[in-house]
Amino acid sequence: MTIRVLVVDDEPLSREGVIMRLEQQDDIEVIGECGNGSDAIRRILADKPDLVFLDIKMPKFTGFDVIKAVGIEQMPLVIFLTAYDEFAIEAFQVNALDYLLKPINSGLFEESMTRARKELNSQRIADRSAQLKSLLNETSADSSGALEHKGLNERIVVRAHGHVHFIKPEDIQWVEAEGDYINVHTESRSHLIRDTMRSMEQRLENHGFQRIHRSVIVKLALITELITLEGGDYEVVISNQQKLKLSRGYRDILFKKLQADL
Repeated sequence: MTIRVLVVDDEPLSREGVIMRLEQQDDIEVIGECGNGSDAIRRILADKPDLVFLDIKMPKFTGFDVIKAVGIEQMPLVIFLTAYDEFAIEAFQVNALDYLLKPINSGLFEESMTRARKELNSQRIADRSAQLKSLLNETSADSSGALEHKGLNERIVVRAHGHVHFIKPEDIQWVEAEGDYINVHTESRSHLIRDTMRSMEQRLENHGFQRIHRSVIVKLALITELITLEGGDYEVVISNQQKLKLSRGYRDILFKKLQADL
């Protein structure tokens, strides 16, 4: 049979990557893509896909909000897309729900598709509904933040060269944007990961970090000096003598926070 698939992710590159892989499958028809939860709800209810690739963390409506709005009984088979760490993975595993970590590994993608085909052929709708209900019950305390209230944002996950590294916020010195990636700097090394500055800012805001430029976030406790530049601009110097640019838009809030620490 032909499997009709909807891809939901707020990141265009992520959607493109999933769709590219799906188009290589002979039995798959990609019926559409959505960049937000509200569009996903409408498309699922109207088009009734067989399978949905569903991003967890999206603005306004999370992946879990989409499931609640559509209704567990009407929700198609789901393969969750997530950049989350082991807290979320444990939740998916406990509830026997399929997930793919971003960036997506081609081998794991094929394994998920194999499981999806078996699931659709068996039509275990009742079991699937019970699994989704159990997962939603675990995350109902904070529908907007999904699993983050469980400590999801306490560690940063980095995957590189076959290894998975877990970085504690207290080990991070500063973060900078590099194209579609961000570079997380610790005392010993730097880690390039696929994330956004806005997302990282939210994850670190309760750990003593401050954004000082559209492309820089720094730990306040490491700031040792401010250097005045021409035109009223500043450079921020941290304890390892690294100099970071402070933009005017973030200057007042940084001064206020540093003054509060004195």
